[in-house]
Amino acid sequence: NHLMKAMIFAAGLGTRLKPLTDHMPKALVPVAGKPMLEHVIRKLIAFGCDEIVINVHHFADQIIDFLKEKNNFGITIHISDETAILLDTGGGIKKAASFFHEPFLIHNVDILSNVDLKSLYEYHLTSGNDATLLVSPRKTVRYLLFDEKNHLCGWVNKDTLQTKPEGFVYQPEVQKEYAFSGIHIVSPTLFNYMGENWTGKFPIMDFYLQTCQEAKLGGHVKEDLQLIDIGKPETLAQAEDFIRQTH
Repeated sequence: NHLMKAMIFAAGLGTRLKPLTDHMPKALVPVAGKPMLEHVIRKLIAFGCDEIVINVHHFADQIIDFLKEKNNFGITIHISDETAILLDTGGGIKKAASFFHEPFLIHNVDILSNVDLKSLYEYHLTSGNDATLLVSPRKTVRYLLFDEKNHLCGWVNKDTLQTKPEGFVYQPEVQKEYAFSGIHIVSPTLFNYMGENWTGKFPIMDFYLQTCQEAKLGGHVKEDLQLIDIGKPETLAQAEDFIRQTH
């Protein structure tokens, strides 16, 4: 029985939450009386997580002090320091690669959800995937596209019909369209595909879409996904209701 490992993206500038983030990192913005980072850490621990990597950039010291004050919530927490340069999601994962010798769950600091993270993790362990992306059928403009085996094969913007990767043919009658949740599980084998052309700052989604032909990137569909992006001021109040209902 694997104890879950995880990475939380907490390095973002939180520009959508200004002026709150003029003097604190987004990760420490309180939701229902607790920093959003604490909500995510406690959720991970509740699902059996014993080791977390947190990337930091904006007001990094405040996050480090907060974790110290909380004694790392009684688990192992590593800091991946991006104070020198913000590496985006892909670069952030690559920088933290040395911490991961087994599959790890990746979670944005600014989302709350009703996901059973443990069963998602267990699913990934048996799937043979290099990465498993939690997706849902929610209505959006930009969709990830999956083949009949639920392997990622492309991306489409329904408004402009722009597609990725290059040369990809959008076939709405063949491919399944799902929205990405910001929660995914990565096996160390994924790093085998991150060669020289993937250095410095890059979004993980660009990497996924460029390598979906070679790497095994699977979707895991949650039909009844409830997910709140608390990185936006207008959803902060909604998030507080959500926390009250789910606790």
